[in-house]
Amino acid sequence: MTRRWLSLPLATALLVPLVAACGSDSGGVPVINLYYSTEQNLSTVIEDCNRQAAGRYRIVYNVLPRAADEQRVQMVRRLAAEDSSMDVLGLDVTWTQEFAGAKWIREWTGENAAQVENGTLAGPLETARYEGKLYAAPKNTNVQLLWYRRDLVQQPPTTWAEMMEQARQLRAQGKPFRIITMGAQYEGLVVLFNNLVVSAGGHILNDDWTRAELDSGAVRALQVLQEFASSGLTSPSFTNLIEDPARLEFQAGSGAFHLNWPFVYPAIQQAAPDLARNVGWARYPGIDPGRPSRVTIGGYNLAVSAFSKHPDLAFDAALCLRNEEHQKFSAINDGVPPTIARLYDDPEIAEAYPMKDDILAELQDAAVRPLTPAYQNVSTVLSASLSPPQSIRPEQTANELRKSIQDALESKGVLP
Repeated sequence: MTRRWLSLPLATALLVPLVAACGSDSGGVPVINLYYSTEQNLSTVIEDCNRQAAGRYRIVYNVLPRAADEQRVQMVRRLAAEDSSMDVLGLDVTWTQEFAGAKWIREWTGENAAQVENGTLAGPLETARYEGKLYAAPKNTNVQLLWYRRDLVQQPPTTWAEMMEQARQLRAQGKPFRIITMGAQYEGLVVLFNNLVVSAGGHILNDDWTRAELDSGAVRALQVLQEFASSGLTSPSFTNLIEDPARLEFQAGSGAFHLNWPFVYPAIQQAAPDLARNVGWARYPGIDPGRPSRVTIGGYNLAVSAFSKHPDLAFDAALCLRNEEHQKFSAINDGVPPTIARLYDDPEIAEAYPMKDDILAELQDAAVRPLTPAYQNVSTVLSASLSPPQSIRPEQTANELRKSIQDALESKGVLP
């Protein structure tokens, strides 16, 4: 869920009030209302798109709260009421299927779809589809990396078992040893579990996302998560940690390893420059030797409301907001990794993202969270069932999850 470097992670920042846009067109120029989370320099992109529109329309930025759950609630309420003042919507990658299934957003077709699909990384593009059709345009993406202390670790581990063994050796030597990541009962725990499941070759749902599966790979993931949580190698606060508190704990010096989003890099450089000189990065650890991890992608997609009064202009505005020029600007200035593959060869991107090769490698073999309109229900069930992770009983927990997730898919007994 975390998707920026220059501001706090979504889950930890204060809410920003929604700025209501004028519902009517001003001076004869159609207003395209953009509903999007806080992005520090997005206004500059909007100004450029308005300049390029040359009076055909004017984009107005309606700032949603930083917290993803609050963003979703505000948009769902307005869309359920068929609010025609909404035009372009910034959707967390887990919401596209829900909004498309509810018929709240329009399909991308023809030349508009072709422009989105051309050169966009496959993983982010997959999050923008529902039932084989394109319903959103990936604007930015994200993946977690392994951050580690180069003054403590000679070679970064490639598997969880190797990472835990290195941590045990550091503990025996009286050195900082902890593996710090997010384990609170929220979406971050679901992401951690999904990373493990897909890296083990497993599935939470079946291939068409309609049935709870929890196969042997998922059971293996439950075993690894339980062993990790019970190892004594985690932070004492593991079951309460979300993104930025986890980063702060690693920054304080007690950790040898840290699993988190790329915002860690500039944050530690600014807040702890002495430590930053010794912080390296590598691909997220996998499960089996010789098989690279597959890591859950985050990010945001742009969709056009089904109730927009100016859908053609809204599609044009969304294309401008996520085009190559503006994805490059946002990547460099707001720390949101681009979804257009060729940007990773750009020298300016390389300077802003010294870890861009690792980010791209993970993106090219990315994992996605279950692509279902009922994802909010599935996520609620997973985070509740997995918490606290040290209490997991792999086979039993898998059996329980099969039933509760199937109920969630059918919207039985779970609040959205």
